[in-house]
Amino acid sequence: MIASDQVLIAPVVTEKSVAIPNKFTFKVHNDATTDDVKVAVKEFYKVEVVKVNMINLPSKTRNAGRRTVQRKAASRKAIVTLKEGQTLNFNDFK
Repeated sequence: MIASDQVLIAPVVTEKSVAIPNKFTFKVHNDATTDDVKVAVKEFYKVEVVKVNMINLPSKTRNAGRRTVQRKAASRKAIVTLKEGQTLNFNDFK
């Protein structure tokens, strides 16, 4: 189990992720579970979490020049659904 202060890495703020009410997206630790994310959001933001969906993003490679290959590490995102009427302020994030 991961410490709750290390589970959430950063909020994901894009047009698509903020368009849905009561759903917020976070980049999370690769070993984090849905329960870890639920506890971390509940402790940090003092809100009631209804549901957490996890998305695994695969690693990617790309060519940068003739012989240089750059790799982007695999990562994980969590979409957190809050109780109706509650909201988060991403400015409070570390």
